[in-house]
Amino acid sequence: MILLIPIQNWGGGSERLREISSINNLITYNLDIRQFAQDVIENCEGPELLRAIYYTIAGRIPEKSNEQFQPGMSVLDPTCGSSAFLFAALNILEPLYEACLDRMQVFLDELENSGQKHRSDKFGDFRKIVKRIDDHPNRRYFILKSIVLSNLYGVDIMEEATEICKLRLFLKLVAQVDSVDKIEPLPDIDFNIRAGNTLVGFASKDKVRDAITMSEAGKQKQGLLLFPEHLDTLGRIEEKAEIADRKFKQFRQMQTGFGMDTKDFSDAKQNLGNSLKLLSEELDRYLASEYGIDRNSIPSEKKYNKEFAEWCESHQPFHWFSEFYGIINEGGFDVIIGNPPYLEQRQVNYAPRNFKCSENGTVHAMCIERSIQLLHRHGCMSMIVPLALVSTQRMQVVQEMLENDHNAWYTNYSWRPGKLFDTVNRALTIFVVTPSKEGQIFSTNYQKWISDSRDMLMFGLKFVEFPRQRPAFWVPKLGKQQERAILKKCLKVKTPLGQFMSASNNCVYYRTTGGLYWKIFSNFPPAFKVNGKSGHSTRETCFTLSSKKMIFPAIAILSSNLFWWWYTITTNCRNLNPYDIQNYPVPQSAMQDTELISLGERYIEDLKVNSIMLVLNQKQTGRTETQSFKVQKSKPIIDQIDHVLAKHYGFTDEELDFIINYDIKYRMGLS
Repeated sequence: MILLIPIQNWGGGSERLREISSINNLITYNLDIRQFAQDVIENCEGPELLRAIYYTIAGRIPEKSNEQFQPGMSVLDPTCGSSAFLFAALNILEPLYEACLDRMQVFLDELENSGQKHRSDKFGDFRKIVKRIDDHPNRRYFILKSIVLSNLYGVDIMEEATEICKLRLFLKLVAQVDSVDKIEPLPDIDFNIRAGNTLVGFASKDKVRDAITMSEAGKQKQGLLLFPEHLDTLGRIEEKAEIADRKFKQFRQMQTGFGMDTKDFSDAKQNLGNSLKLLSEELDRYLASEYGIDRNSIPSEKKYNKEFAEWCESHQPFHWFSEFYGIINEGGFDVIIGNPPYLEQRQVNYAPRNFKCSENGTVHAMCIERSIQLLHRHGCMSMIVPLALVSTQRMQVVQEMLENDHNAWYTNYSWRPGKLFDTVNRALTIFVVTPSKEGQIFSTNYQKWISDSRDMLMFGLKFVEFPRQRPAFWVPKLGKQQERAILKKCLKVKTPLGQFMSASNNCVYYRTTGGLYWKIFSNFPPAFKVNGKSGHSTRETCFTLSSKKMIFPAIAILSSNLFWWWYTITTNCRNLNPYDIQNYPVPQSAMQDTELISLGERYIEDLKVNSIMLVLNQKQTGRTETQSFKVQKSKPIIDQIDHVLAKHYGFTDEELDFIINYDIKYRMGLS
């Protein structure tokens, strides 16, 4: 369940805050949502709002047999590793639990001190919750234990990672106990943090039904006799899952008390584990049949069938439908967070099936799709993934899945000079999606920073809205409203550069990769030698134009500050692909502009004058000499090019000034 809090009147004296009218605005304006929620709790005047918030976050454990169990807000990391993101969730939830308990105590104290007559059971639920703290070593232990049991869920394909995850959570709890005699049995979260393959297994009842239907249809086709028990296999499996879920809720409820019987607890855990094991093995056999393994030849014990055992070992199936039946049956997880592995499918030894994005070829894309399948329709999701999500054609299907019935925010981060992760040398995107029929799309610019300013990076984010119906597969990396206007004028140009290309000898040379702040275009191949012999770098290529007269204006246009801006907002900011050049919008009048021809010639001569030979000695290749260009020395000429281009695109003086100074801090080495 997701709690929606009315915030029309929240805003204080700030002009920005007075514009806040929905939860989504808090994200768009990059405000502290956790602090806002805490403020709401601390200042709520009535007990009903407090109850709604607390029971939404923490869940409600029935005090009587006729009361219904209400689960807490479920936070899932589907590739949890050693728990970095679950710890972040723990740190966000802790002050909210704390604020709820503080506010409950205020209501109880005010009632006690009012001197007014009241029902004996008034605020009885608050009293029971607060009293429950006394059964634990201290209040912080109670809060952390409640979060670990009621809110956090994780899955990882590496069993050792899940063990580390659980150990770290246990150590967090133990650290709150200041005396050995106060320690209580640690909560058992073996059924919250699970080992298995997020991408291989049944995620829903519908997927189980499809597998059973195909299996039974196959039997009929073979002329095999179907017994009555075969006809309601799905119902039988679902009943087993419901029984296991009831055992899980009972198992969790046993851990909320103090002084539980050790044998009863051990028996309950074993009983639950056996139920899930038998159910998973049955589902494994149905899933294996989709991989070409005949389920009818598989005995009940895996060890008797080598092919099946090898498949289980390599694929490590994990059935969300059964392992988290209660959550899935209620619609899915409330919050999904994570940092999925940045791998290609060819790098793993298992083969996920039935993913819309399987042709995409990336594991992290399938992790996103699986997470969407597991997400409650009112749920929210955020992940860190490669920048390719917003800038490559193969990720378009993933964008569409994220933005379907959702608002989406994309924040984009460079990998030079500073990086988000010290060990990850690639640009990254953090996305957030929340439920919405409007489907608004927001983006930030391409963030660059030095290591010393990393801690303040997130506080300076500014989102710019972009129309849902965009002209291509990329989500533009915009940081100012002014950039929207510039982009709109560029998109009005209906002649892409590719329209001026054809097979000929009129070559423009460029490098496909490298160059963090400049892209080099020339009418000559840059000098390159290996061990004294002239050659060509594998990173060099060229395109050809239909007329020789177009070479210098094309070089001028592609060397402009405007093209650098376009390249930054539309591409993966690492490689320069033919698509990026061919689809760059160029006014036909610009390709015939004599002033651009002259500037293009001057620029090429300046490049040559300021170039040097860069020498490297490598073990495998030997001595390489590469012509290296100091493009920043040609910046005055490039700025003149942009002054001319501004007339062709219709830019204002303010827009031209923005383009000329775009990214200048890093391009000119001023950082």
